[in-house]
Amino acid sequence: MRRTTVGLSIILALSILVAPVVAAAQQPTKVYRIGRLSPGLPPSQPSPSMEAFRQGLRDLGYVEGQNLVIEWRWAEGREERLPDLAAELVRLQVQVIVVGGGAAIRAAQYATSTIPIVMAANYDPVGEGFIASLARPGGNITGLSWLGAELPGKRLELLKETLPQSTRIAVLGNPAFAAYETWRHSLTAAAQALGLHLHVVELHRADELDSAFAAITSAGAEALIVLADPALMDGLHARIVDLAARNRLPAMYDWRAYVDAGGLMSYGPSMPDMQRRAASYVDKILQGAKPADLPIEQPTTFHLVINLKAAKALGLTMPPTVLFQANEVLQ
Repeated sequence: MRRTTVGLSIILALSILVAPVVAAAQQPTKVYRIGRLSPGLPPSQPSPSMEAFRQGLRDLGYVEGQNLVIEWRWAEGREERLPDLAAELVRLQVQVIVVGGGAAIRAAQYATSTIPIVMAANYDPVGEGFIASLARPGGNITGLSWLGAELPGKRLELLKETLPQSTRIAVLGNPAFAAYETWRHSLTAAAQALGLHLHVVELHRADELDSAFAAITSAGAEALIVLADPALMDGLHARIVDLAARNRLPAMYDWRAYVDAGGLMSYGPSMPDMQRRAASYVDKILQGAKPADLPIEQPTTFHLVINLKAAKALGLTMPPTVLFQANEVLQ
C-alpha cells in the first residue's frame, strides 16, 4: 500500500512539472499580418526585389504560412486606385504597411495615422512632406530614401564613356514623378559639360510608351537614359527594354531590374538591398519600436551592372574603362 502511495506521488509530481511545458507547447503561434502597397503591376514571376524582402523577413524569423501573412495590393499603374487599396489594408488591420513611391506613400498616409508605414524606397520624403527629418521622422512613417541628385549626371557620364562618338541622347521620364525636375536639371548640367544634346520625351501613361519611342527615334537619338518612376514604370521593364532593343538604342537605367530584363546597363542603389533593409524596419516595428524614432536610412553604395549579351545584340563593344568600373558583368 505504501509503495502504491509513493508511486502515485511521483506520478502526480511529474504531471505537475510537465503540465506547464505541455501547455506552453500548445500555445498558438502568433501570426503577424503586414500589407504591401505598390503602384505598379504584379510581376508575372517573383522579382529579385520581392524575394529579397521575403528572404529578409525569413532571416528575422517571419515565415509566410507559419507566422506571417503578407497582403499584397497592386495599383497596376493606375495611381487613382491607391487610396482605395490603402483603405482596404487598413480595414484588414495589418500591423505595418510597406510602400514604395511617393503616390503610394501619400495614399497610405491619408488612409491611416496610426498604423506604421515603412518606405521601401522614396526619393525625398522630407521635401514631399512625409516626415519631419531624416534623423527623427516623427509621425507613423519611416524607412529608406535615396536622394541621389547627382546620379543622373553620373549615368550620363558612363553612357558617354560607353559611346564616345554620340552627341544626341534621349531622356524618357514622367514629369509627375517627384524627382523628375531635379534629375532633369542634373542631366542638363552634365550634358553641357560633356558637349551633349538632350532630347527629353515625357511619358505620362503606360499606353504612351510606343509613341514615346517613336518620338525618340524620329529625333535621331543615339542612346537613351530612362528616369524610372515606380508608379508608372514598375511592370513595364520588359516592354521598355524590348522597345530600346528593337530601336537599337543603347540605354542606361537606374535600377538593375531593367538589366535583368535584358537592358544594357544600370547604375544606382541596389533595390534588393533596400528591400532587405525594409524587412528589418518591419521587424523592429513588430517588436515594439515606434516609426517616429527610427531614422531614415540611405544607400551609400551604388552599383554599375552591364549586360554583355545586350551589348553584343546592339553591335556594341564595351570599353575596358567602363567594364573596369562595373560591379557586375552579365555574360
